[in-house]
Amino acid sequence: MADSERFSERLRTVPPVVFDVVLAILVMVAVSAAISAKVEPEALEPDVWTYQFAVALGALMLVRRRWPAGVLIATVLLLAAYYAIGYPAVGVAVPIAGAVYSAAEQGRLRLAILASGAVLVVSTLYRVTEETLARLLGFEGAQNLVLLVAVIALGDSVRSRFEIRQQARLQAEQIARDHERDTRLQVEQERLRIAREVHDVLAHSVSAISIQSVVGLEALPDEPDNAAAALRSIRGVSTAALADLRSALGVLRDPTVGAATGQLGPVGGLADLDRVVSTAADSGLQVTVASTGGEVALPLVVDAAAHRIVQESITNVLRHSESSQALVEVDYRPSEVQLRITNPVGSQPMSRANEPDDDPAGFGIAGMRERAELLGGTLRAAPTTDGGFAVSAVLPFPVSS
Repeated sequence: MADSERFSERLRTVPPVVFDVVLAILVMVAVSAAISAKVEPEALEPDVWTYQFAVALGALMLVRRRWPAGVLIATVLLLAAYYAIGYPAVGVAVPIAGAVYSAAEQGRLRLAILASGAVLVVSTLYRVTEETLARLLGFEGAQNLVLLVAVIALGDSVRSRFEIRQQARLQAEQIARDHERDTRLQVEQERLRIAREVHDVLAHSVSAISIQSVVGLEALPDEPDNAAAALRSIRGVSTAALADLRSALGVLRDPTVGAATGQLGPVGGLADLDRVVSTAADSGLQVTVASTGGEVALPLVVDAAAHRIVQESITNVLRHSESSQALVEVDYRPSEVQLRITNPVGSQPMSRANEPDDDPAGFGIAGMRERAELLGGTLRAAPTTDGGFAVSAVLPFPVSS
């Protein structure tokens, strides 16, 4: 099987013109041999013009691919003219076999069948007065019919195999294009995921460090105790941020670490908001967490996304609001968890985090929205009617049976 496949592969590398030349030579030689045999004594003696018919029939094979129908019709007409002149019989199947094969190979199957049938019928009727009908149909007719059916079937088979190979090639190219597109999409999604995770890992801690540094600068030198407390807070927050960053970079080196949760590093859930609340408190923001509906066991990816949304919302309050308070409301439902994070009336609008013109680096709300949409949920961030700002998110999850 392997040898036949290699042989077929080598045949496909041969230029088509080589096959056409070989076929032309075969037709010319076969017809010339039949002419030289001169099986009918009463026929004209072969001369140079007789063999010109053999050359012409062979030459037609050189243009069979471009004009298959024209070659078949010309071959039939040449054969009719040959017999009308009275030259020695050369049969009917052999002279037109190459043209019939070419027509079938080029997709002119109906024409090949009609032309073959017409030639067989006409030749039989023409010789019915010279030979018995039984001999014409049972011997010569059967041989001619078998030969023409065989070449038609061969030509159609070659055409079908060529189309199958073409379809397979096109499908392979389409699969390669789809794979390349999917690969680009996966790379883009991974790039966005990395950007979102690194932003979430650092934004909260860096905001707290920035605020604490301002507190420390203002406390020096009149309030050394407050300055020392601010520096200790900066040290604790920066140490934790460095640990988170190392964890995220570690997962980038070994992606299997975060495969289970889809996160770059270990991320807490809604039950682990103490660190977020504590860091915010050190920066002067009092965060109140209220839950309703009774805590349920959330899927890890949903729990982690909810934690990130709350964390980023608190970070935005620290960065863009003068408020000293924030409220986190968590509502557990049978098939979803709803989040609402607000800062009180009178604070500066937190929406600046979502306006690229005012804050080109503000990708927090966009990242939160992406997290919610990846889970099939929604997120809305907008000013409230009383002048505050609210982030509302709905994160669905399948109900375990």
